[in-house]
Amino acid sequence: MADETKPASGDSAGLSNGLVSHGDHKSRRVYQAARSLHSGAVKDLLSLGVCERCIFRLVSVEAFDSDLSSVSASTLRSWLESGDEEAASSEESSCCIVCLGVLQFVFSDAKQTLVRSECGSDYAARVTDLVKEEGHEFDSFGLEVYVPATILENERAVLLYLKGKYNSESWLQSEKISVKDALKVLVLDPLKVSLGAKSDSSSFQIRLTYSKASDEAQGASETTRERKKRKTDEENGSTSMSENSFEKVYEPCILSIHCNKMPIFFSGRYFKYSRNVSQTRWIIDDERMGEASVEVVHLELIGGNILPACLGDSYKFHAAGREDIDVRMLGSGRPFLIEVQNSRKCPSQQSLTEIEEKINKSEKKLVGVKDLKFIGSQCWAMMREGEAEKQKQYAAIVWIARPVEEKDIDSISSLKELKILQKTPVRVLHRRSPLERERTIHWMKVEKIKGSSHYFLLHLCTQAGTYIKEFVHGDLGRTTPSMGSILGCRAEIIQLDVTDVKMGDS
Repeated sequence: MADETKPASGDSAGLSNGLVSHGDHKSRRVYQAARSLHSGAVKDLLSLGVCERCIFRLVSVEAFDSDLSSVSASTLRSWLESGDEEAASSEESSCCIVCLGVLQFVFSDAKQTLVRSECGSDYAARVTDLVKEEGHEFDSFGLEVYVPATILENERAVLLYLKGKYNSESWLQSEKISVKDALKVLVLDPLKVSLGAKSDSSSFQIRLTYSKASDEAQGASETTRERKKRKTDEENGSTSMSENSFEKVYEPCILSIHCNKMPIFFSGRYFKYSRNVSQTRWIIDDERMGEASVEVVHLELIGGNILPACLGDSYKFHAAGREDIDVRMLGSGRPFLIEVQNSRKCPSQQSLTEIEEKINKSEKKLVGVKDLKFIGSQCWAMMREGEAEKQKQYAAIVWIARPVEEKDIDSISSLKELKILQKTPVRVLHRRSPLERERTIHWMKVEKIKGSSHYFLLHLCTQAGTYIKEFVHGDLGRTTPSMGSILGCRAEIIQLDVTDVKMGDS
C-alpha cells in the first residue's frame, strides 16, 4: 500500500499518522480500514475491475458496515490505491465486475438512463423520491433487495482467483457478506432518515429489484463454455481463473423500485333483499343468471367506494358462507370481508360510514350493509374460528301434503339438537364431492299461516353447512330424517330466508 504519510485525495486530507484531518469519525475509521487491507489483493482486484466496496467485502477481516456508505467511491479508491501508475490509471467510472454497479450506487432507470450516486445518502434520496411518488402513508418499512444470479457467479470466480494466490491469508477464510445484504447495510440508515420512518418487519415493504441490463451483459461476463469450465474447475478444486472471464466492462443493472403494503381488511354484514340475486356471478352458456349478484353489487358499491378511499391496487370480497340465488339474507346480515391490496392510506371511520349510507340508499335496494369498519390482520383467524362454531337461523314457508295438525306443531317444536345425515344434494353433485355429513338441527318452531291449512312458517336454528331445502323435502331419501319423514307425508319448501348468522360469540 502507499505510505500512510501520503495525503489521501477525495473527501479529506491525510495526516502523518494516517488519520483524516477534517473528516468525521466514520471517515477516519474507513480510512484506517482501507490502509490495513492486504495491498497485493487490493491491487489485483482493482486491476480486475472490482469496485471499492466489493474489495472491503472480500478482503477485510472486519465487519462490513454502514460507514462505507458515507464515503464517495473516488475517495475510497484513493485510500485503496497503492500509488503506482497501473492502479492510478484504472477506470474509476467503470462498472464493477462483481456487483455490476449495485454497491457503487450506479444503475439504469426505467428509461435506460444511467444514474450515479456519490454516496449512500444520495442513493437513499433517489429511492425516497420514487417511494413518495407512490403516495403511501407509513411510519415504518421493510427493505427487500433482489440481485441477478450472475453477481453470485462472478463473486465465486473472484474468490476462486484470490484463493489461488492468497490461500493462507486469514481474511480469505472469513465469511463474506452478500451483495444484497451489503446494500441493505449501506442504505438502510440513510433511508430511515430520508423517509422519516423506522425500519422493522413492517407491513409496508420497499423492494429494490436489480436485473441485468441485457442478455449481452451475461455474455460479456463469460461464455457458456467458460462458465462450464469454471464450474468444473471449482468441483475439481482448481484455483485458476480464465484470463478472459472479466475482459469486458459490464453494463450496470436496471433498478426497479416497487412498494407494497400487506392487504388491509374491512368487515361488515350484508343483507340480500331480492330472490333473484346470486352471491357470486352466475353464468350459464355465456348468459348471466339473476338480476345481479351480491359480489358484483358489493364490489361495485363497497369495493368501488373503498378502493378509491384506500388508493389501493385491487380488492376481493369474502363472505362467511353463502346463500342460494332464491334465498334472502335478512335479520342480522351475513359477515363479510373486503380485502384491499397495496393500499396507500386507510379511510377514516367517518368515510366508511358515508360509504355504508351510500350503499343503503341505492335505488334498487337489492342489498344493504351495516357495521362497515376497518379490521386488523387477525380477521382471517376470526372468520375461520367463527365458521367452525357458526349457527344459522332460517325462516321457511313449508307446504305439506295434508293439513297441519296441533300435534305436528308440538312434535316439531319438541325436537332439540336433532342429528341428521345428509348426502351431498343432487342439485350440487356436479360441483361437490359425494360425501355424507352429520349435521345438527338445534331447535325448530312452527308458526301457523292464517287461512292456509297446508302451509306453515318454520323457524329453525342449525349447524353451519346444513342443507335446509333438503332437510325439508328429503332429497329422494338422501337426507334422514327430514321434515317429510318426521311428519309422515310429502313436504316441500316454498320460500327460504336466512334470519341470522352467529359467528362464535357474536
